[in-house]
Amino acid sequence: MLVDFNTLPETSRVWIYQANRSFTESELEEISSKLNTFIENWTAHGSDLQSGYEIKYKRFIIIGLNQNLNNTSGCSIDASVHFIQQLEQDYNVDLLDKMNVSYKQGEFIAYKTLKDFRKMAKQKAVSKNTIVFNNLVTNIAEYKENWEVPASESWHNRFLK
Repeated sequence: MLVDFNTLPETSRVWIYQANRSFTESELEEISSKLNTFIENWTAHGSDLQSGYEIKYKRFIIIGLNQNLNNTSGCSIDASVHFIQQLEQDYNVDLLDKMNVSYKQGEFIAYKTLKDFRKMAKQKAVSKNTIVFNNLVTNIAEYKENWEVPASESWHNRFLK
């Protein structure tokens, strides 16, 4: 059951998928349409899952699920991963590789491998004040408070010693 992402409770589970490039306007329209269809039909053991999504910075797909109504099952999580894998194929984009880092350079969103981000930290090309995206947040409250944070307040901090 598709609902407005902003109406989901703060305890709702979130999954964040970061793209290795920005989506075009036409891709964003198509992806939104596909997300609408997927979420409208997403179920766990035959029960609707109250879910919503948002796409941020033309690069991040954030799916939220109100687990107060129904929990996901292994099959429903598999279905969501297969959906994301299909988007990867359809748009020749990487959404599932967690070993990459996105961060802000002014208003631009940069995307680097973890190895390159480490090198940049050693070279002081990024600092503790660099705004990073902590895609490990697990619920909407954390997403709102701790997703877009200075590197010093994220797991990225370990590279800035």
